[in-house]
Amino acid sequence: MNTVIPFQVVPTLPAQLKDLEEIAYNIAFDWSARARALFAQIGGDEWDASQHNPVRMLGRLSQKSLNEAAKDEGILSELQSVLHELRTYMSEPRWYQKSFGESGIPDLRIAYFSMEFGLTESIPNYSGGLGLLAGDHMKSASDLGLPLVGVGLLYQQGYFRQYLSADGWQQERYPDNDFHNMCLRLVRDPEGRPVTVEVGFPDGTLKAQIWKVQVGRVPIFLMDANLPENSPALREVTLALYGGDMETRIRQEILLGVGGVRLLHTLNLPPVVCHMNEGHSAFLALERIRIAMEKFGIDFRTAQEMTAAGNVFTTHTPVPAGIDIFPSGLMEKYFRSYAASLGVGWEEFMGFGRSNPANREEPLNVAILALRLSSGANGVSRLHGEVSRRMWNNLWANLPADEVPIASITNGVHLPTWVSPELKNLLNRYLGPRWMSEPDNPETWERVDRIPATELWLTQERARESLVSFCRQHLHQRWKGRGLSHGHLDLAAEILEPSTLTIGFARRFATYKRATLLLQQPDRLIALLTNKERPLQLIFAGKAHPRDTEGKSFIRDLINFARQPAVRRRVVFLEDYDIDVARHLVQGVDLWLNNPRRPQEASGTSGMKVAVNAALNLSILDGWWAEGYRSDRGWSIGAGEEYQDAGYQDKVECDNLFDRLEQEIVPLFYDRSSDGIPRGWVEMMRASLKNLAPVFNTNRMVREYAERFYLPLARHRSYLISNNLSPVRALAEWKGKVREAWPKVQVRNIMVDRNGVVSVGTPLRVEAEVDLGPLGPADVRVEVYHGSIDSAHQITDGKTTPMKVATDLGNGTYRFQGEFTCETAGARGVSVRVLPSNPDLPQPLDLHLLTWG
Repeated sequence: MNTVIPFQVVPTLPAQLKDLEEIAYNIAFDWSARARALFAQIGGDEWDASQHNPVRMLGRLSQKSLNEAAKDEGILSELQSVLHELRTYMSEPRWYQKSFGESGIPDLRIAYFSMEFGLTESIPNYSGGLGLLAGDHMKSASDLGLPLVGVGLLYQQGYFRQYLSADGWQQERYPDNDFHNMCLRLVRDPEGRPVTVEVGFPDGTLKAQIWKVQVGRVPIFLMDANLPENSPALREVTLALYGGDMETRIRQEILLGVGGVRLLHTLNLPPVVCHMNEGHSAFLALERIRIAMEKFGIDFRTAQEMTAAGNVFTTHTPVPAGIDIFPSGLMEKYFRSYAASLGVGWEEFMGFGRSNPANREEPLNVAILALRLSSGANGVSRLHGEVSRRMWNNLWANLPADEVPIASITNGVHLPTWVSPELKNLLNRYLGPRWMSEPDNPETWERVDRIPATELWLTQERARESLVSFCRQHLHQRWKGRGLSHGHLDLAAEILEPSTLTIGFARRFATYKRATLLLQQPDRLIALLTNKERPLQLIFAGKAHPRDTEGKSFIRDLINFARQPAVRRRVVFLEDYDIDVARHLVQGVDLWLNNPRRPQEASGTSGMKVAVNAALNLSILDGWWAEGYRSDRGWSIGAGEEYQDAGYQDKVECDNLFDRLEQEIVPLFYDRSSDGIPRGWVEMMRASLKNLAPVFNTNRMVREYAERFYLPLARHRSYLISNNLSPVRALAEWKGKVREAWPKVQVRNIMVDRNGVVSVGTPLRVEAEVDLGPLGPADVRVEVYHGSIDSAHQITDGKTTPMKVATDLGNGTYRFQGEFTCETAGARGVSVRVLPSNPDLPQPLDLHLLTWG
C-alpha cells in the first residue's frame, strides 16, 4: 500500500472574520445565546446540518458565503460584540478570585478526571448522565473562576448512534469522529510536534496524543491512542466509550488514571487535588504515589499520605454490580511490575482494592481502591450518601453506617446551558443578570414572584410549540432516512398537538428505570391519551446498552404501543437521544416523568433541567427528588417505600402513578381561568422554579466541592509537605506505629453511675479503663457512644461525647471519664469506643481502626 502522509485543510477566513476562530474554539459559545445566533446567522442551514459545530460549519461554507459575511456590517458588529463578551468573561474576577484574591491560593490546581464529558452535541464524547454532569461541572468551574483542568479520553467512535429497525428493535452504528473538524485542538510542543504520553502494557507501550477543549476559562485534555505507531490492539483502547471486553476496560482505566497524571506533569500542570468522577480513574492514586516517591525520594507510606491528602472520590453507583471489578489474574498481568516499582508486596497492593485485604481470592474493586486512597468521598444526593454509607459500611469494621466517612453533595445542572432562550429573556427582564452569574443565591430567585402569570404561561406555551415542531422535524428526517412512505411522512407533520399536556420521559433504558411502567395498564393510558376534552401526549427518548436485551425490548414495546392507530399521534419515541434532543425536551415539556426502583437512582439530573425551565416533575422519591420534592412544586409516586417484591412494587406504584395523573395532574392543567390560563398549574411552575433553581445548579454544587473538599484538602496537603515534608513523614511514621499497636488496645470495666436510672436533663457520668499498650492518650480519641436502643439492644442514631483521662493506672492503662445528658425519656444504651487521633489526620477513620468496649 502507498504511504499516506496526513495533513489538515482549514477554512480560509477573511481577515474581518478571523476572530470567529477564538469564539468557535471555546465551548462557551454553547451557553451564549448571542454566539449561537451569530453562527446561525452566518451559516444558515449549515448551522443545524453541522450539529451546531461552528468549526465544521465554517469549514463547509463556500468561500463566497464567507466573503459575503465579511462584508455584512451587522454580522461584523455582532461578531465584535460577542468577542468582547467572551474576552470579558475570560478575564474578569469570578467567585474564586473575589474570595481568595486575584491570583487565588498559590499553585492551586484541581484536576477533574472523568471517563466521559458531555459538553455539546457537536463533541459526541459522552453516553449519558455521568458525562453531562462532568460537562456541567466544567462549565460551572469556569463560571466560578476555579483553577481546574479536566482529564479524559477522546474516543474515535464515541458512544454508539441509535436507530430502530422496522419492528422497533434498537440497532447501533459507530461512525468515526473527525476530531480535526471539532472544537478541539491538538496540543503541540514549541517545535509544532504533537505532545504525547506513554503507558506500558504487557504487549507494548501505548502512546497517546493530547487534544485540548477550552470550556470557558477551563481546559479539558483528552488522550487519543489512535496513532499509527501503536499496534491495532492498542489503538482500540480509545476506539469507543464503554466498548470492548474487560481487558479493554482495564486498559482504558489505566490510560485515564496513570496516563492522565503523566499528561498533567508533561504539560507542567502538576495537580494539587485530583477529583475522581466515579471509580474509572482510581489508578491515578497509584501514579501520584509513584511520582511522589520518585520526586521526593520518600517511601511508599509517606507518599501515600502525601497524595491521598489531595484525592477526592465521587461515587455515582448505588449498587455494587455497577462498579468495575478486575480479577486478580488480570490485575497481575497489568500491575505486578508496577507494584514492585512502588516497593509494595503483591497481596498488600491488591488489598487496597479489597473489602477484606487478607482475602487472596477477592478481586480488585476500583471504588474501594479510590476510597482507600482518598481523603474525601461523597455520594451525589442525600439519599445516595445514605445508600453509599450502608454499601461500604464493611470497610470500616464495627462502625455505625451513619458515621461512615462518605459525605453527600447533591448534583446540579448548568443553568445557562439548559434554560430555554425564551425563559432566559423572561428571567433577564424580571430577575436581572444575577440569576446567571449567581444562580445559587436564593434572594435573586425571590423575584420570580414578580413575573406575571400570563407571561410565565405564554413562555411555556411557546416552548411547548417549539418542542412539537422539533419532534415533527426529527421524525420526518428519521422516517425519510428509513425510506418510509409518503403517508408516514405526512403523519410526521401531524403528530403531537401544541396545546396538549405534554409529558417527557428520556434517560438510559436500564431496566430499573422502568420506562414501560405506564404500559402495565394500557386501557387507563389509552383513555388518558385519547380524552377529547383533556388529552395528554407522551414523548420518550433514550438508549439501551448494546448488550442489554431487556432494555431494548422496552424500547420495542413502546414503539409497538405508539403505532396503535388510536394513539399514534399522541406517543412519540425520538431516536438517538443526545444533548440536542435533551435540550428540546427539558425546555418544552410540561411534566417530567421518572419512575425508577428506589433507591437505585443515585441522583438524576434530567428532572432538574426541567425544573429550571419552570416545568414540573412527577417522580419516585429517589435521588435528587427525595430532597427536592414538596407538594406545591410537583408530585411524588409513592411516599418513599422500598419493596422486596418487584412485581408487587410495579403494581402499587403504577396504580399510584395513574391516580396522580387522573385525579390531580390532568384536571389541574386543564382547569383554566376566564383568560385561558391554568392558574393553579402556573403557581406550581412558579414554586418549582423559585425553590429548585437556586439549589439544584452546578454553581452551588461546584462551590460546595471547593469549600468542602478542594480548598481544605489543598491547604492540608500544603501543610503536610511543608518544612521539607516533615509533617507527612511524621504522620506516616505515626500511622505505622498505630497500626502495629492497635491489636493491643482494649476497653475494660465500663461504669455508669446512678445504677442505670437517670432523669431527663440530668448529667450521666461514664468511666472506662482503656489499655493503650505502647500508645499514649494523645494517640487516641476515647468516646462515649450513646443513643436509643432497639429490640435487639443495639444503639440506633448514636451520638458521641469525648472522654478525658481521669487517672493513669500504669502499664499503659488509663481511666477515662465522660459525661452526657439525655433530653428525652425512654430506653437508652451506652458504649465506649477508641479510635486513632492525630491533629494532622484529616479523617480519623481513614485508618479503618476502631475498638469498642
